[in-house]
Amino acid sequence: MLASRSPQRRAILAALGVEFVVRPSAFEELESGQAELVAVDNALGKASTVARSRHEVVLGVDTVVSLGGRLYGKPGDEAQARDTLRALSGARHTVVSAIALVGLQEAPRTATCATDVTFRELDQATLDWYVRSAEWRDRAGGYAIQGAGCALVASIAGDWTNVVGLPVGTLLGAHPGLLAARNNRFSQ
Repeated sequence: MLASRSPQRRAILAALGVEFVVRPSAFEELESGQAELVAVDNALGKASTVARSRHEVVLGVDTVVSLGGRLYGKPGDEAQARDTLRALSGARHTVVSAIALVGLQEAPRTATCATDVTFRELDQATLDWYVRSAEWRDRAGGYAIQGAGCALVASIAGDWTNVVGLPVGTLLGAHPGLLAARNNRFSQ
């Protein structure tokens, strides 16, 4: 089970050949605090609220963007998107994702991944162009590196799939048999 509505997470799992069922969580996400702790609490909350038995594996994931100790979540409107992108302009921020695997007939497993992303200096025309694209909707930090948002980025240091929303290396470290599992399903 994937406790997420994220089309990026679904696309990454599908590209890996993993069979899964989407069961979005109604967990109310934390929006402030230390980035790693917030991401872990959110991922675990999402997975735990979706888990129905200890025999099905549920993957919860949360991604946050941190700059100077402040978290930048999903902007609620164009003004918030513009403010977020202005804050990130010309700066290096950290994208932190946490994964939580619940229902492995054992204690939940959690793991985190951090990637540094440096934005180009964004002029007004670039900000206007990107905000008009509406690609910022439902995106932590208000951008999608795998889409037009790549034009905002000067460099990254770390796992690109983490910035997209599902750190593959971290997931495979937490569930090493995922790709070798019978029928590539989230199951034991």
